[in-house]
Amino acid sequence: MQADIANFTSALEQEGATWGFLPANTPGTVEHWLGNDFYKSDEEFLFAIADVLHEEYRAITEAGLLLQIDDPDLPDCWNCLPDMEVEDYLPYAALRTEALCHALRDIPRELVRLHVCWGSYHGPHYDDIPLIDIADLIFSVPVGSYSIEASNPRHEHEWRVFEEISLPEDTTLVPGVVGHYSDFIEHPDLIADRLVRYANLVGRENVIAGTDCGLGTRVGHPEVCWAKLEALAEGARRASEILW
Repeated sequence: MQADIANFTSALEQEGATWGFLPANTPGTVEHWLGNDFYKSDEEFLFAIADVLHEEYRAITEAGLLLQIDDPDLPDCWNCLPDMEVEDYLPYAALRTEALCHALRDIPRELVRLHVCWGSYHGPHYDDIPLIDIADLIFSVPVGSYSIEASNPRHEHEWRVFEEISLPEDTTLVPGVVGHYSDFIEHPDLIADRLVRYANLVGRENVIAGTDCGLGTRVGHPEVCWAKLEALAEGARRASEILW
């Protein structure tokens, strides 16, 4: 972790960047990829992972970096447990959310952003759990901002969730207004429309433009990625002109 922090902060300094963020996984996501051979229960195992991740989270924030918690497992694990109904899955997910809160103990919430997505794989996403079913769990995590998918065709309509629930006080929402699901370059006006829609629901001061998930190699070429980010910046400028 210290090597990652040193490399990253050095790169930020070289580029003249004033801040940056490092991502880290959640206890539930790490648990998803490990087998438990030594702990008496899954819960004991989960909270042992949380204690280890606490040290990683603290190292990132103490280095003056924003900590982005990546939690694709909260919604995406639903697809890995096909025999569970929603009412059975929610307690399962709640325990993993509790472990995440345990891992974040004593870390200032304003230094943390939570990213939740339904997995960046290129598939149909037909059986994704709806945002409304897990929104309370997402917003129970003590962070300063929440990043959610908001542009892919399976979840773009879920802006309506914010007609029913409120964003936690003193937090910001980071809707993904460009996506990794295709090589289409979103038009800046479309991006602005998406941002204005959220701003009208949660407050214009509480919205930051984001991406659905990491773009990277999930789009066809690096030039596509940069073009999406350019469109994102221009769309945010246009949204600001509309809102202010």
